[in-house]
Amino acid sequence: MRRIKNDSTGCDLNSDKSISLLQQVTPLARQVNCLDIDRIAEVCVENIPKMVGAKFASLYILDETSNILHLHKHNHPYLINKIVSLSQNPPSPMVMAVRSKELMLVGDIDTHNKPVIRKSQRAFAEKYETKNCAIAPLICQSRVVGVLNLADKSNADFGEADIALIELLSQLIGASIGNVKLFEKMQRQASTDGLTGLVNHKTFYEILEKELWRSRRYGGRISLIMVDVDNLKRVNDTHGHRAGDRVITEVSRRIKGCIRQIDVAARYGGDEFAVILPNTMLSDAQVVAERVVEAVASCPTSWNGEEIPLSVSVGLGEYDSDTNPEDITSKSDEALYMAKQAGKNTVRVFKPNEQ
Repeated sequence: MRRIKNDSTGCDLNSDKSISLLQQVTPLARQVNCLDIDRIAEVCVENIPKMVGAKFASLYILDETSNILHLHKHNHPYLINKIVSLSQNPPSPMVMAVRSKELMLVGDIDTHNKPVIRKSQRAFAEKYETKNCAIAPLICQSRVVGVLNLADKSNADFGEADIALIELLSQLIGASIGNVKLFEKMQRQASTDGLTGLVNHKTFYEILEKELWRSRRYGGRISLIMVDVDNLKRVNDTHGHRAGDRVITEVSRRIKGCIRQIDVAARYGGDEFAVILPNTMLSDAQVVAERVVEAVASCPTSWNGEEIPLSVSVGLGEYDSDTNPEDITSKSDEALYMAKQAGKNTVRVFKPNEQ
């Protein structure tokens, strides 16, 4: 196995080779200079292999929170690993490339021994015509964001021109993927509440509008649950606002544990939450609401060694697609107010005929 340091692509712009290299890279550089990860992946899998004479390519994107590489796109005609954990031991060549942040070249995958790749780990080894591959970590601002694998270079091993091309393109692709990740992070921050991770007030109304539009087009009704934390002012006054934040965070976590993936939980206000349940009948929504009340009250949270009891009041209603978003929230809020008046830690349902 051969390692190539990332600074090996220093080019003399006056040389014919460097000019040729830039001529090859420039069109692809324009294509990957975007915020479309699928377009970047297409260049990685369709264009780059042709430029270096490789038959197969795969692009993995790193999830830094889980330390796992996820397969995003490939052109193999058979299955390959969909995920690769960076904590695996012994490490695969891909993991070694990530850890070293250097391009790795494998001349003969059968004979290299750092690390040893057993044949049992390569179920499709016979599908390859050659035994070479290039593993390029994709780096943005000194952080690995993904890996590009190139395999089965049929005419020869990867030469100096190939290495220079892969190095330069991997740096450009790494920067582009880093920009995509930064853009997605900014979008998440703009749409979510920083304390709970739930969608924020603005995004809640955007999603509610979309669900109403979907109901108008395809039919169905929407249920909305409004949740208010009981006695939060008392917690803030007694234990401080950081303890109040702990309560809000814990309540949000328990709400998320009570709903489906298609449901949307939002931090509607300071101590108030809202849950959109698409295409859900009132009876089913009431079951969810009762589950939330029970889950929150099931055990206290702790702060500085003291237990803080938790409970919520919940109001809900079922609405058709002709109801406007403001009416939906205000009517479920009316039911929430009734739950407060009834002694808290309970559920009340908005019933139009009682108005």
